[in-house]
This record gives sequence, structure tokens and C-alpha cells, in this order.
Amino acid sequence: MPPAKPSAQPAVMRPVRDIAIVAFGQTDHLRSTDELSEVEMLMPVLHEVLAATGLKTSDIGFTCSGSSDYLAGRAFSFTMALDGVGAWPPISESHVEMDGAWALYEAWTKLLTGEADTALVYSYGKSSPGSVRDVLTRQLDPYYVAPLWPDSVALAALQAQALIDAGETDEPALAGVAARSRESAATNSHAQLSGSVPQGDYLVRPLRTGDCPPIGDGAAAVILAAGDRARELCERPAWIRGIDHRIEAHSLGVRDLTDSPSSRLAAERAGAFERPVDTAELHAPFTSQEVVLRKALKLGDDVAVNQSGGALAANPMMAAGLIRLGEAAARIHRGESDRAIAHATSGPCLQQNLVAVLEGEPS
Repeated sequence: MPPAKPSAQPAVMRPVRDIAIVAFGQTDHLRSTDELSEVEMLMPVLHEVLAATGLKTSDIGFTCSGSSDYLAGRAFSFTMALDGVGAWPPISESHVEMDGAWALYEAWTKLLTGEADTALVYSYGKSSPGSVRDVLTRQLDPYYVAPLWPDSVALAALQAQALIDAGETDEPALAGVAARSRESAATNSHAQLSGSVPQGDYLVRPLRTGDCPPIGDGAAAVILAAGDRARELCERPAWIRGIDHRIEAHSLGVRDLTDSPSSRLAAERAGAFERPVDTAELHAPFTSQEVVLRKALKLGDDVAVNQSGGALAANPMMAAGLIRLGEAAARIHRGESDRAIAHATSGPCLQQNLVAVLEGEPS
């Protein structure tokens, strides 16, 4: 008998359990917080999300965090943040050396197993003590690229120039992205930059200061809950209808920097293309990256993009991606959105991409 043909992999990954974001909090994002430790910066946000749901630390079934030892400058720095959470009596806890969006992904997976009904996810980063542009070179290929020390802005400029050469955008259009994002941030009290921010001088052509994210410190936290528990904790939960993570090739030389196939695939598997969305929170630290993501995620002009201001208004490392999910969820909580797409990225030129689809229940 001929061998059986393998079954086709489904285009959309359906969660087996309804899970929602029921609370979201974030700090005011500042250029520097020298007077605060990571724990002191984080604790008010943890208190905020717990108070919003009426939960205590002992009520949380799983805790997951995202941060980077490279920013902190010491190994296992995340263990200090547990002082703010409260790890005694012992808790079920995990950590990712990644943006908090990936910590949310792990917590979502944990809740899918049924081992917990609630989860606390938090992330934080203090970029002010060192040179972020240099620190981020440690993400690069250690043999061929990292020894050249191309910093994050230089690599983003390569992507921006590729887009311009391909006729996908131009410098005035990029300036328009920056202006729109920071005008939107005028209603966001947590934003680091808002209002009329000048484009400034070139950092690395064709990117000017206004095309790049601010350097700053900040933290964020969300609470997830499953099924009826979510409805008990939040009047209008933001249900995670799908979530997926995909990765581009590590080598920049084998990628088309004008496109993001991994974002498109993650969005497809999350179910983003089944029905239109009304809101998008895109983790695009550079103006040129919003151009790439809008195309990859098939976002039309009728979609409200980065109403919070996005990463161009505040880009706390290791928390900016989680904030995109939180901001999208918060719009659903407030009844300002019914179906939203949230995106987080990590690595140079949109190397890793996570996409989630959030929905509110009908009013």
C-alpha cells in the first residue's frame, strides 16, 4: 500500500481554551530613572493590575516575566524583581530573556494546559545606564556580523534605504509616520515623547532622530484569565483568539528587508486575516518598520494604527512589545475596539515577530 499522505497543517491555530487579557498597567516612560531600581520601578505597576482585578498575589496561578541581563549588566537579574512580586510562599514562576510579549506567550500556553486559571505577566527594562545601540549588537551573528559592530540604528537605516530604493516609501512619508505617532501619543499620559516632535538631524541616512525611538526606562504588566474567571475579573475581557510567533533567517544577507514573511505567517496562523480588524498596535521602533508591517499584515487606511503612539513615543526595552498587547487590550476593555491585532518584535530589522488577535465580546 502507498504511504498515507500527511494531513495538511491548519492555516489557523485554534486555542482549545478561551483566555483573555483582563488588566493592563504600565509606568510613565522616562529618559532616565536613576533614583529607582528595577524593583521600585515595577512594584506600582504590579499593584495596579492586581487592584484592577481585586486579586492578591496568592490568587495568581502562574507568573512569567521578561527582561534582559544585558541591560541590567548582571546575571540572573530577574530574580531581584521577584522581591516585588513576592515569591514566598513559593509560586509557580518562569522567566524569558526576551520582551514581555514572549512571557505572555508562555503564560498563555500554561493556561491552555489547564494547570492555572490566572497568570501575571510583567516585563521591564532600564536602557538609560548604557549604550543601547552597542548592547543590541550582541544579538547579531557572532562570526560575520557582530565583529563589525553595526549598531541597531545603522541596521534599521539599511532597511529604510532598501524600502526607499524599492519605491515603497520616501523620507517625507517616513516623517509623516513619526508625526502621526507622536500626535497620537498626546492622549497617552505614559508616553515619553508626544505632540509636535521635530524630525531633527540624520543619525544614519536616511533615518533622522524623529524616525528612531527614544531611549528610556519603563515597565508593564498584564493579567490573563481563562473562561468564566476572566468574565468575573473584567467587564469586557480582551479575548486572545489567536497568537503565533515566527522567525526570519538570522543572516541579514539572505533576507528581503522590504518584507516580513514571518509577520505575515504569524498573523495568518493567529487568524488575523479571517475578518477585518479595527485597531493595530505595531511594535515598530523605526518609522520604516511600520511601512513593512502595514504591508505584511495587510492593514488598510481604515485601521487605527498605534493610537497610543507606539514605540516611537516610548520604547522601554523588553517591555515595548508587551505594551503593544496591553494597549490593544485596553482599547477593547474601554469599548473603543472590537477586534485588534497586536504585534511584538525582537532582533534586528524585524527578525522575530509575534502576532496576537484580540477580540471583545459583543456589547
